[in-house]
Amino acid sequence: MFEFDQYLGFLSFLSILTIGFWLMIFLLTFVIPYWLTGALIEWFQERKQAKQASKE
Repeated sequence: MFEFDQYLGFLSFLSILTIGFWLMIFLLTFVIPYWLTGALIEWFQERKQAKQASKE
């Protein structure tokens, strides 16, 4: 059926596939929304400061 090196290759393929899958889930559910939220907050703060500077 399988020789030992084929078995190790299959296990390494499954490991890499699983790691990639969970990395994509982590990026899509945590890292990207965190980055977008921080960018929006910073953008709003800069707009607020620009409005205050133009009033003065």
